[in-house]
Amino acid sequence: MNPPPSTRARALRWMVALAVVQFLWSPACPAQPAGDSATRTLVFFGDSLTAGYGLADPSTQSYPALIQQKIDAQHLSWRVVNAGLSGETSAGGVRRVDWVLRQGVDLFVLELGANDGLRGTAPEVTRANLQAIIDKVRSAHPKARIVLAGMRMPASMGSDYREAFHSVYEDLAARNLLIFIPFLLEGVAGNPDLNQGDSIHPNASGEIVVAGLLWKTLFPELKKLH
Repeated sequence: MNPPPSTRARALRWMVALAVVQFLWSPACPAQPAGDSATRTLVFFGDSLTAGYGLADPSTQSYPALIQQKIDAQHLSWRVVNAGLSGETSAGGVRRVDWVLRQGVDLFVLELGANDGLRGTAPEVTRANLQAIIDKVRSAHPKARIVLAGMRMPASMGSDYREAFHSVYEDLAARNLLIFIPFLLEGVAGNPDLNQGDSIHPNASGEIVVAGLLWKTLFPELKKLH
């Protein structure tokens, strides 16, 4: 018996999502020799901001790809995995992260929640989902360091919602003793010269700024674990 259309549609969406993730992983994750156990893995787990949505060449222009370039310039034995998926919510991340964690992970950057906020998802729901992801990472890879990249909402969402949403990241970082980047798009959000036409996603120049912000936090950790 064929499954009902709704079931087939959900299955198809999941298969497409997996295919997209596999596609996004390959450019930013150059093949490593099978016996190169010294190479460590940095995973960027996020949504379209991580995936490089709208860029001409995400494999070279997205901020994870730029971080890989910086790593290579420093001759550090790290590979970057871009596990960004456009449209991802924190709930979707909970469902997807186990698959991502099947590989080794030494440093895990969590960038999720923007789509929750734009949809008006209750902050406590986002908080619970992000905590679930953090718990899954620590269960699968107890020694992995976790970086939480915060997000902020536009003024149109209202001051009460904006404050409650932003506090989610601050509280999670403090409670879980995470490495914390308060706002991923610091210096980029609201600047038309650094964003695409949708005023949401960074353009190639904006990605350089984002990568620079992240590098200030990531570089000491990469050297420490190298």
